[in-house]
Amino acid sequence: MVAEIGLFALVLALMIALAQSVVPLIGAKRGETQLMSFADAAAVVQLGFVVIAFAALVRAFMVTDLSLRVVVMHSNSAMPMLFKVTGVWGNHEGSLLLWVLILTLFGAALGLRGDNLPATLKARVLAVQGMISAAFLALMIFTSNPFARVSPAPADGQELNPLLQDVGLAIHPPFLYLGYVGFSVTFAFAIAALIEGKVDASWARFVRPWVLAAWCFLTIGITLGSFWAYYELGWGGWWFWDPVENASFMPWIVGTALLHSALVVERRQTLIVWTVLLAILTFSLSLVGTFLVRSGLLTSVHAFATDPSRGMGVLAILFAATGGGLVLFAMRAGSFDRPAVFAPVSREGGLILNNIFLVVAAGTVFVGTFYPLVVELLGPDKISVGPPYFNQTFVPLMIPLLVAVAVGPILRWKRDSLRRALGQLRPPAAVALVVALAVFVAGGGAHPFAAAAFGLAAWLVAASLWALALWVRLFREPWRRSATLARKVPRSVYGMVMAHAGLGLLVAGITGVTAFQEERILSMSPGDRVALAGYEVSLDRVEQLNGENFIAEQGQFTIERDGEPFAAMTSERRFYTVSRNTTTEAGIRAVVLSNLYVAIGEPNDGGQWVVRLYHHPLALLIWLGPLSMAAGGFVSLSDRRMRIGAPQRSLRRPQGVEA
Repeated sequence: MVAEIGLFALVLALMIALAQSVVPLIGAKRGETQLMSFADAAAVVQLGFVVIAFAALVRAFMVTDLSLRVVVMHSNSAMPMLFKVTGVWGNHEGSLLLWVLILTLFGAALGLRGDNLPATLKARVLAVQGMISAAFLALMIFTSNPFARVSPAPADGQELNPLLQDVGLAIHPPFLYLGYVGFSVTFAFAIAALIEGKVDASWARFVRPWVLAAWCFLTIGITLGSFWAYYELGWGGWWFWDPVENASFMPWIVGTALLHSALVVERRQTLIVWTVLLAILTFSLSLVGTFLVRSGLLTSVHAFATDPSRGMGVLAILFAATGGGLVLFAMRAGSFDRPAVFAPVSREGGLILNNIFLVVAAGTVFVGTFYPLVVELLGPDKISVGPPYFNQTFVPLMIPLLVAVAVGPILRWKRDSLRRALGQLRPPAAVALVVALAVFVAGGGAHPFAAAAFGLAAWLVAASLWALALWVRLFREPWRRSATLARKVPRSVYGMVMAHAGLGLLVAGITGVTAFQEERILSMSPGDRVALAGYEVSLDRVEQLNGENFIAEQGQFTIERDGEPFAAMTSERRFYTVSRNTTTEAGIRAVVLSNLYVAIGEPNDGGQWVVRLYHHPLALLIWLGPLSMAAGGFVSLSDRRMRIGAPQRSLRRPQGVEA
């Protein structure tokens, strides 16, 4: 009965979404307040029904209701309760329901908190949100019903993919979806503006908080996914340019460009057409990722479908949203053209350069991701595009962008001098040079590229902090005066500093792991010892363990440094009896910002086990950097100027620095 209630709630939500798609548009066209305000109530009620459906599915997984097909396929009575709950979105049907839940949550938030929006704009935005909700609800109800029954019910179910039975996967998909779906709001704002024929500074001020929130959530989602791959897959890496990894990375790159171009629209009312186009493309790329994991085109732990027909509905939504958006854009964009009155060397010019590099970089990732799929669809040949392609195309684009990131906040709006801006950055340049030379000398000249990369990382961090120092006039005013100024600095400035510095930390982490990691792959018996990066690693013993739904071989290791015990580490090779899959649980010990990493593999005929040992210098920065970026975004969101409809404060900014 609970399942039927959940399905009925989804049907009611679809009916409301269809009404929300039409009624507010009619009201906006006629100027009828009651019809426009219908969107607010519809968005909230729609959320209520979707919450009922989601709660019904969660209950079904918690009690292992084996009359539901999705529970039978992705859960069983032996699974721990945490993974029963996360199994709700560890499959195609449940993940679609989570997507719709987050989509309606954003719609309800806009309906309840968007009082300062112009009535017609708000009505049209919510109508577009209703169309998106209706499309996904229809897809779920007619092709991917999470409440489909199975008869007769089996004695027990199968289980969630063992690789997904991890706490990291409990929180990674929700954050990822908050990012994906968050960009639907910016898409809705873009379509509403095209319908209305009006894009101005106030529109950009309404849009930017939504862009920033979606970007923050997507940053966290990608970071958590990378860390999960690092410790769960047992291969010692953190990014492989997997097509599904790329599918989440592309909207992040274009969303970063959108975030910066919207600032230009808000401040200077230029780049309007470009910003609207980016809003359409960012959400379209989010839909591309949704299509990839449901199309059957990929074989990946991230994929939810092996039946290509399951992805056709998402493909139809993708074509409708992208095609319809681009057609409307082509019809109406000409009316937004405004002359760009600024010099090439200016804040606007710097942000345009930022956008060019980001969009071209996203294009290289798109080509590398989809070209093998196109080749496979057109003929019998199969090709693979791996890390070498991305390293040789994406990385060179990032280097000049990272250099320019530090200069952008120093440039003035409309017109500036590059000599003046670079003159302001002499202290960060000196820090970067010292760091690069120190690394070069310490490495005996063997790692010139690593030295340059560490110098670039230092440049980003030092320049970010120096921009804040310029704001508070550090070393130019008495300390007490600088402290007073620091309290008056807009939070968006602190957020920018954290984000740009986090980018520098990420560069440092990637460089440390790439250039200086040490790796040993060998067969070990209990009692064997091996040297690794100044440590002595010994395999003490391998024990058999019984988990709730798996059996495991656990290798216990002792780490010594300078002849003294330093740490004890364990690694497991788990065998899940229901799905008959094997996973590796790596042992990781953080040493300051570096990691010792051990993963035990299969035994051989000689009674030895394959063991992978790594020392990853500065590895933790790979995840602390992006988390700092996301935290900076949330700090910026707390700025009063980022609230929807809030007027800008009139602040006297220090010369040469902009928020």
